[in-house]
Amino acid sequence: MSDEALKDLARRAGVAIEWQDFAGRPQVVAPEVLRRILAGLGLPADTRADLAASRRAITRRSSIGDLAPLVTATSGRPTRLDVGGNESQPAKLELERGGSRAISLIPARGRLRVPAVQEVGYHRLLVEDRQIVLAVAPAHCREVDDVVPDAKLWGLAAQAYALRSQGDGGIGDAASIAAFAEAAAKRGADALALSPLHALFAADSSRFSPYAPSSRLFLNPLHASVQFLFDKAMVQQAISESGVDAELLFQETQPLVDWPGAATAKYSMLHALFELFRYGPEFDGPLGADFARFQSKGGELLAEHARFEALHAAQMPERDWRRWPTDLQNPASPAVVAFADAREHEVLFHVFLQWIADRSLGMAQERAREAGMRIGLIGDMAVGMDPAGSHAWSRQPDILRGLTIGAPPDLLNPGGQDWGLTSFSPRALVERGYGPFIDTIRAVMRNVGGIRVDHAMGLARLWLVPDGAPPSEGAYLNYPLTDLLRLLALESVRNGVVVIGEDLGTVPPSFHQSLEQAGIHGMRVLWFERDPSGFAAPKKWQRNAVAMTSTHDLPTLAGWWRGLDINMRATLGKLGDVESSEVEAERRTDRTLLWQRLVDEGTTTSSEPPPDDPQPLVDAALDCVARTESVLYLVPLEDLLGQEEQPNLPGTIDEHPNWRRRLPVDANDVLEEPVVARRIETISEIRPRQ
Repeated sequence: MSDEALKDLARRAGVAIEWQDFAGRPQVVAPEVLRRILAGLGLPADTRADLAASRRAITRRSSIGDLAPLVTATSGRPTRLDVGGNESQPAKLELERGGSRAISLIPARGRLRVPAVQEVGYHRLLVEDRQIVLAVAPAHCREVDDVVPDAKLWGLAAQAYALRSQGDGGIGDAASIAAFAEAAAKRGADALALSPLHALFAADSSRFSPYAPSSRLFLNPLHASVQFLFDKAMVQQAISESGVDAELLFQETQPLVDWPGAATAKYSMLHALFELFRYGPEFDGPLGADFARFQSKGGELLAEHARFEALHAAQMPERDWRRWPTDLQNPASPAVVAFADAREHEVLFHVFLQWIADRSLGMAQERAREAGMRIGLIGDMAVGMDPAGSHAWSRQPDILRGLTIGAPPDLLNPGGQDWGLTSFSPRALVERGYGPFIDTIRAVMRNVGGIRVDHAMGLARLWLVPDGAPPSEGAYLNYPLTDLLRLLALESVRNGVVVIGEDLGTVPPSFHQSLEQAGIHGMRVLWFERDPSGFAAPKKWQRNAVAMTSTHDLPTLAGWWRGLDINMRATLGKLGDVESSEVEAERRTDRTLLWQRLVDEGTTTSSEPPPDDPQPLVDAALDCVARTESVLYLVPLEDLLGQEEQPNLPGTIDEHPNWRRRLPVDANDVLEEPVVARRIETISEIRPRQ
């Protein structure tokens, strides 16, 4: 069997057989890696017969009957169909908002073309005996300038679990978010960016990374605020009946989130509250009617998630559905149906959890907007989901099998990264009319004014690692970028949501330009904004981007100045072949360069860098980034507080308290801290509310 035939199949399937590493050196993907990645796409290539069958499966066909169920277009521009033709073809266009008209598909350069359609929406294209969805997108996503013309806004970025408020039970909740958003809005902030609020695993709270969700279609009920829906007496009764009064109070005092301990107590209270609701007068009143509407609108997706949660609890301690009994691995099997019927009350409890989570977040966004924020909450969409989770179980045809997402070797991670997540198969996206992607972005856009797309490069390509292989033995898989960007634009405008793309690190050629043309704001972070002389001046930062001092995966200002990230990586052996002395020497040079930039910008009056205390550096750097022309400046709460520890240290699990640190004071008081108030006053003077 020829390696050339294997490479040809890989190219046709969108798998890159070659790639360049972070140093620009060419790399070639091994044949065995190609075979395993193709197998994950449902394209076996172990034998000559496999190759022939897989090639036939992806060979472009020329008839109308072979068109994908959804085709994207941009408003006012014709779009080519993946169908050959040399003669005009009559068709009918039925518009989403009503009305229809006859059109002709016109041949252009050997392909049929749909004429320009001005109306934005999901229309139906009827041609021959086919009905195809024509998704016509606006020219770009809703942008910050659409919210406030000539914008120069600022906001805060916070870890949702870290926010404190009375009654949160040890985990930041929607009430904490609302209180913090209101306090920030009063000081001129227009946005509050949050860590992901995706559904995790109710039966296994040891899995608490917000970037490794069970499903991105649903929410983590531990962030719900029951006081937003139920009266105080009913909530207190649930706490008393579940016997967790003392435990909830204890968890609220802890400096770190004890996810298992806090989750156990909160779920006990929520179970008791559900019983009071289900069998009390509220169930037959307005709240019960709202619950019924939510359940009905959630449809099969919600029902499947609730069944998974109940089934997962019953199967513990087996955490991975792929090792459950065979008849339980299929969500449509008679065994699963019988289980759901027998445990109807428990399944309904998980619907209840999603209801209170959804309504809580909606109320938090409402309070943020009422307090004066023009954008409000910015949700975060993780790049993928846990292959042992709800989405992977309930929608198995959607996802890649036997492959996980990661990153190739780079300077910070010489061995590469395997994030242990799966994502959508690009073939499945096309075959299913992009339904999985549309459902996901709609879910993340619900109840917020903006979203951040984590690892936005995944819209164009993902680094995939075969199960059991080291991260370095992977390959890039291409995704239909144009279609995904158009769908993002369509849903962004329909939902009134600004889109931010995390475009840091090694990106495909022209990727930044593609995002900008689509109206997606990239991220510009202080550590990476360089020019030949050192750190770039604020006036050189990209305007149509979000400016930040740091992110959750990078050192805080104070931590970077002290070199804590270097010390931790050296201790954990994460520096690769580089000696820590070399990295430390480079950091000393960078400290000098950064301080010089701050002196040049006039954000510090001292010409000598402070030797130890990082707080003057924090003051000056926050001031400096505020002076950029970027449409939005998101200030990490850790930097406002001058904290040295970052929320997450990539590549660690238990070595660092990832996703656990809480604020030292309540959410509605943190901005009153003298140092924080002073820093916010400086920022709001530079970027006053327009």
